[in-house]
Amino acid sequence: MLVLNCKCFLTLIFSKSSLSDCSPGAMALGVTESPEVAQKVAFSTGREMRLAGINWAYSPVADVNSDPRNPVIGVRSYGEDPKSVASFVQAVSDGLVSAGIASCAKHFPGHGDTHVDSHLALPVITKDFVKLEETELVPFRFAITNGIPSIMTGHMALPSLITALGADSDINIPASLSKGVTKTLLREKLGFKGVVVTDCLEMNAISEGYGIGPGAVMALRAGADIVMICHLMERQLAALEATYASIEKGEIGLDFLHTSGERIRSMKDAFCGRWEDVLEKPFSIEEISNLKKENTLFSKQVYALSIRWLSRPKGDRELYISAHSDVLVLTPQVESINAAVDDPQDLIRTANGSIRNTAGPSYIAFATAIARRAPFSTHIVYSPLDAVEGSSLSETLTKSILSAHAVVFTTRNAHQASWQMVVLRRVADAIRVASQDERNKAIKLIVVASCAPYDHSLLASDDRTKDLPCLCTYEFTKPALEEAAAKIYGEELASQRRPSK
Repeated sequence: MLVLNCKCFLTLIFSKSSLSDCSPGAMALGVTESPEVAQKVAFSTGREMRLAGINWAYSPVADVNSDPRNPVIGVRSYGEDPKSVASFVQAVSDGLVSAGIASCAKHFPGHGDTHVDSHLALPVITKDFVKLEETELVPFRFAITNGIPSIMTGHMALPSLITALGADSDINIPASLSKGVTKTLLREKLGFKGVVVTDCLEMNAISEGYGIGPGAVMALRAGADIVMICHLMERQLAALEATYASIEKGEIGLDFLHTSGERIRSMKDAFCGRWEDVLEKPFSIEEISNLKKENTLFSKQVYALSIRWLSRPKGDRELYISAHSDVLVLTPQVESINAAVDDPQDLIRTANGSIRNTAGPSYIAFATAIARRAPFSTHIVYSPLDAVEGSSLSETLTKSILSAHAVVFTTRNAHQASWQMVVLRRVADAIRVASQDERNKAIKLIVVASCAPYDHSLLASDDRTKDLPCLCTYEFTKPALEEAAAKIYGEELASQRRPSK
């Protein structure tokens, strides 16, 4: 099988500006409050995957984002309400399966209540089984009941759960390597009969703590059918050698391998078909082109539905920017907050890890979309240097603010990068001081939260920013930000909803 590891349908990476036909991500779909729309997005995405020869997607994300401080899930989740997340997980699974793609719910038993990114270290979740049943396990249980083909186990420690299950001697063992989680909980208690695959063993939670070869053996002995090793062939070969050695020692039993093989074969039979069916079907460039046009139009409609004003002043016309206004667009310097999501192919970072492009292609596309509507617009990238304690905004930035009719201030997960709020408050202060002189023109200040909606709560908690209009895109993709530009100019009205519940 050929598998695609989806980041909640952002199957094309966030930062590549030439790729404009990606589909809305999980939280963007969640705020539509329409599982039917999510199912259609999954189906349309699945059709493209199928034409590309892909028949398995590591999607949907079934994590409940129960803690907004989570550094790794965020907008990859459909929201914070377990039942709502369950309905979207099922809808996306149904859409993929109907397109001929095997779906995969991840990251079992739930990665939404962690404060550590498992790409970097091993997160610890202290919840017991009762609490997990109330939140994290709800979407997985629902998906299992409805026959989801595969589930991905995650790299997180659950000491209270592991202790209660009693199948592992190490209570801090990652879920992906735990017999208690895979065999006792997932197979026996929840009754899952499909294929179990681990999250990538190259993530630091496994590679640094256990090693990829030993980790692969531990995962298989715990009951996983497939271990994922995404990147380096030498690591894949090392894992194979360790696995073969373990089989020869009798540590991995042949009975398990036969049973596991049957599960994998069953999924392949259901979604791969025969080689004859694949090879005999003519490859149609025209079919692919027409489908991409159709899906691009549909995605644009969904983006228009999902992008929301989280706050706005009374009277819509007081909000929007007029076509003849001078506009200053402020976007944050790109930071690799999550390497797996933000920069999976190392396009933003140089070989030594520094930032390659301080604006980011998606933000450049956003500024360009504003410029098409406001010929006298300026785009400035603000950075942590603008937030240094004891300093003030640069003279250049201050002049740009005061010469504009409107300032569009873009944040990106400011709840995890507090310096962005420092700069926003300084911009708001500069505008407030200027407004005290009657000779100066009024300057509008609009905030665009270009990823998670939690930035809005930061605005509401500060007197200097609480009354600012705030538009949320739920992702910093090119099409989402281009749609945000249309919203700012009142080209389409956006409804005001609570962030993601």
